[in-house]
Formats: sequence, C-alpha cells, structure tokens
Amino acid sequence: GALTGTPVSAGIIEGTARVVKSPEDAKLNQGDILVAPYTDPGWTPLFTSAVGLITEVGGMMTHGSVVAREYGIPAVVGIDKATEIIEDGAYIRVDGTNGFVQILDGDGS
Repeated sequence: GALTGTPVSAGIIEGTARVVKSPEDAKLNQGDILVAPYTDPGWTPLFTSAVGLITEVGGMMTHGSVVAREYGIPAVVGIDKATEIIEDGAYIRVDGTNGFVQILDGDGS
C-alpha cells in the first residue's frame, strides 16, 4: 500500500500531510510534511516549517531535493498525482532513504 518514488533526502518521518499547490496559498504549520506538485525558489520559506517533503516531479538535483538535503528533512520525489492521492491532513510516513510514502491511520499503523 505504499506510494513509491525517488528517494532524494535520507531519513524517516511521520506527520500530518499539508497539500500545497502554490506557495501563496500555503497553510503549513511547524512539523507538517509538505506535499506539492514541485518546488522552486519561491517555495523555500516553507521548508523552515516542514519536516518532510513529497513532490510529484523531481530528481536528485531539483530544487526541492537539494533544499531538503540542506535542511536535513526526508524527501521523496516523483510520486505521480501525490497531491491528489494524499489528502490534506492525512497522517503519513515519508521514507526518504528507500523512496516510500505510506498513508497511516492516526495511531501510526
């Protein structure tokens, strides 16, 4: 039941998904996991609150991947339709070491 993508920043984190389609509309709280179609330099301020990153497009050297590694937050990119599959507010696990994202129940299972 895991979503698979490209692992670009190592680590495993669990938290609340915040689906953000544009940085101007972001309502990201400290400790949320940012789920976005992509990122570019305009998204950088959101990384100070995020504890994880998931994007629909990207690779090892794309903006989100590089910034995630700089901030030390787990990240998985290249998950097609992530902003549609993952609901805003869902409790999820990001495995940036192996490239998996799991949608969990509230108790972490």
